Amino acid sequence: MEKRVPSALGGNVVLVGVLLMLLGDFMFSLNDAMGKWLVASFSVGQVLVIRSLGAFFVLGPMFARQPISALYCVERPTLQIMRVVFATGDLALFYAAVVYLPLADVMTFYMAGPIYVAALSHFLLGERIGWRRWLAVLIGFVGVVIALRPSSAMLSWPSIFGLIGSFSFALTLVLNRRLRATSDATLVTWQTIAALIAGIFLSIGQWSPFGFGQLLALLLLGIVACIAHLLITRSLKLAPASVLAPLQYTLLLWAVVLGWLFFDDLPDVQTWIGAGIIVLAGLFIFHRGNLKQDAEAIVPTDSSHG
Repeated sequence: MEKRVPSALGGNVVLVGVLLMLLGDFMFSLNDAMGKWLVASFSVGQVLVIRSLGAFFVLGPMFARQPISALYCVERPTLQIMRVVFATGDLALFYAAVVYLPLADVMTFYMAGPIYVAALSHFLLGERIGWRRWLAVLIGFVGVVIALRPSSAMLSWPSIFGLIGSFSFALTLVLNRRLRATSDATLVTWQTIAALIAGIFLSIGQWSPFGFGQLLALLLLGIVACIAHLLITRSLKLAPASVLAPLQYTLLLWAVVLGWLFFDDLPDVQTWIGAGIIVLAGLFIFHRGNLKQDAEAIVPTDSSHG
């Protein structure tokens, strides 16, 4: 009986982690839908400014418990700056893309993030990627091309925004792995400050008046995003990444549902096919990575058949 208690407790902790991840993904999707709604009335820069101010309602109390030196005494300042640039680009380009494209279409581009991460990790992190995962990376890129629609539409600015934004997102993830020693509050604070500064420049000459209700919605955008980030961060401390990572693809499901409910947008056949290929390729890459980690945990090896 005594042996079962820790196991039961461990199972409950993992379940809580899973539930927090699912809730965090839903809130990120809600944040994306709110962003799409708001950029229809306000410039991307204006949304970034007020969204960032809203985020400080959550970040302020978090950072009040840390010494101010946590903001400037950070590891690898150059990488910190690069991460902030890519994170800001990811956010701004996402909002620029959803002005013109359905939410599910833009999210399809962003679902290719794990595929880009796998490819970038080989070059930037020195992680060895076997031929099976390289094949999955190539198949994932095929899914992206299909979702882009092989035609003149591939060169439309909204599609390019979504594509570059998803690549910036992947680079941010890779840099997060290089900056693991930096506290989450510090990373998010600098990211929010950068978004605020970028928003101020982008909103010059493009500032629209807003009512009290609209101001609350813009502030809520930042609050929802921060809470979602905190939920996902906490979930990763309670449950294994191998359990949680595949749940990230629920973002695409919520993008379809919310896009249909609020904007009457439904993905066309090409987007469904591209999204399906991207998700399957991403799950395979993750599965092969888990197999390799398990094998190395038993018998360290230099095998390149990851």
